[in-house]
Amino acid sequence: QILKHSFYLFKNDIERTISVSIIRAEEVKILVIVIGQSHFNIDRFAVNQRQGETHVVIVLKKIKKIGNFFVEGFDFEEILFEQYNGIAKITINRPRYRNAFTPLTTKEMSIAFSYCREAQDICVVILTGAGDKAFCSGGDMHVKGRGGYVGNDGVPRLNVLDVQKQIRSLPKPVIAMVNGYAIGGGHVLHVVCDLTIASENAIFGQTGPKVGSFDAGFGASYLARIVGQKKAREIWFLCKQYDAFEAEKMGLVNKVVPFDKLEDTCVEWAEIMMERSPLALRMIKAGLNAELDGQAGIQELAGDATMLYYFLDEAQEGGKAFLEKRKPDFKKYPKMP
Repeated sequence: QILKHSFYLFKNDIERTISVSIIRAEEVKILVIVIGQSHFNIDRFAVNQRQGETHVVIVLKKIKKIGNFFVEGFDFEEILFEQYNGIAKITINRPRYRNAFTPLTTKEMSIAFSYCREAQDICVVILTGAGDKAFCSGGDMHVKGRGGYVGNDGVPRLNVLDVQKQIRSLPKPVIAMVNGYAIGGGHVLHVVCDLTIASENAIFGQTGPKVGSFDAGFGASYLARIVGQKKAREIWFLCKQYDAFEAEKMGLVNKVVPFDKLEDTCVEWAEIMMERSPLALRMIKAGLNAELDGQAGIQELAGDATMLYYFLDEAQEGGKAFLEKRKPDFKKYPKMP
């Protein structure tokens, strides 16, 4: 009942009354409070009696809107999410464990990539790891169990595979900013990114067969398309490690730079791509993926083609004719050779 009226917001010792509107997000069953362009829900509240008056203190938590649903998860625990001038930066934030991922890490990454797909003000995504030792060292062996990596709910998962697919299908360029070890599942993450820029201290390699694991999906098939079948088998069968310059020589890395130039270089490349046609980049990414991704890749490319078609008057004519209960007049549209 209180929130049906205005409420007081205290900021910098200035009391201001702000009108709010309230909507109910059925998808996640939370009460969403809209203040201007921002969305909040109630984190906690307290009721105090003072001199015969009732005072209600409400603490709000800012949430993000992704498409048609709301996400509270931008209070991330195991990743960092930053956004600046059209560039999103997703950082795996577990430096103590060489940025190895848990089911929570990959869940949060998935939320972040979903947001990047929907956000109109994000053009390029950079994926990296915290610190100067590791990009990502794969799945955290401390939580590896029977059936996958076990989260706090006790359920084993391999949800990093979903993140791989998100990176592949994201209609925006993704740059892997490799700042150290890219090993195991972390190596696969950089492989599925569109571009890889590495610092001179970066180390690449696989560990799967040494620790009872493997990735026979993108981690093998797409890797082989990049470095060739023989080299891919060497990487997996021997589990050797390669420095940044060896990785660049075999085509795994686009550019090697000093560590202190790494982020600047990634931002520079992102800014160059932001000067290019976003639709052209989207279509070429889908086309490059389609050759390897089978029917799923063709579906992505076909979906993009359908989107383009819907921009045409010819497509609009069909829909209008249906609504107006008449035959469409397609004769006036060109038949290109």
